Amino acid sequence: MPRIALVTCRPGPSVAEDRDLPGLVRALREAGAEASAVVWDDEEADWSGFDLAVIRSTWDYSWRAAEFTAWAERCGRATRLANPADVVRWNTDKRYLGDLAAAGVPVVPTRYLAPGDPADLPADHEYVVKPASGAGARFAARYAPEEHDTAVRHLRRMHADGLTAMVQPYVRGIDTAGERALQFFGGRLLHASRKQAVLAPGTPYDERKVAHPGLTAWTPAPAERAVAERALAAVPGAPELLYARVDLVDGPDGEPCVMELELVEPNLFLSLHPGSVERVVEEVLKAAGGR
Repeated sequence: MPRIALVTCRPGPSVAEDRDLPGLVRALREAGAEASAVVWDDEEADWSGFDLAVIRSTWDYSWRAAEFTAWAERCGRATRLANPADVVRWNTDKRYLGDLAAAGVPVVPTRYLAPGDPADLPADHEYVVKPASGAGARFAARYAPEEHDTAVRHLRRMHADGLTAMVQPYVRGIDTAGERALQFFGGRLLHASRKQAVLAPGTPYDERKVAHPGLTAWTPAPAERAVAERALAAVPGAPELLYARVDLVDGPDGEPCVMELELVEPNLFLSLHPGSVERVVEEVLKAAGGR
């Protein structure tokens, strides 16, 4: 009977509920595993007592990134961690988009402003400012050129917290085609979904946003699958990934490009795709050595 930890975080006002977690624990138990949900920063947790720890909804990690990556390395020494700690460290810093671009993967153009850098913001097009370590649109906002002073205050707030900022052009394709999330599990496409634009004009950066508005099931086009697979193939070291989510938008040329590559704790949207639960359970058990 494989012992499996589904790793999550403590509930709180700034943390979304993982609606998939109870059902996934139940499905693993019904398949013969000893499965439980375990909080990543629980000091009493004995990670060596598990055959596999699967990071699922550690959705507070982005404002504790250094602490979280240190935990991942400890956990990875105690048991098998999915995804591995080196992947976690690379993927928690969105400067990985530069690595993907260097590998020839189409990505949303991105500049980075670290604390101490001048506020070099666009003056001729709409843009987005968000942290290089972030999730759920936390500290993200959309600005027009005439909102420069407001954007600068946003930058100062992030820099005061020690955060590096990302500056990207606002991709208008999101307003029409939305953002598509292609989920992979066990190295194969699991399912896909589409959501509407998250960032509305004038929404303050520190206002809580709906992370997945208008979420619907989606059938990815061949071009979308091709870009997603190129992004996964470009992950340094070609690690074995149990799960991955590739978020795509249409660039100015109408072709898909990578908005984000989620390899740490992507929402799987199993409530939208209940038929995928069996595949997820099968791959988790295989990773735990249970099949």
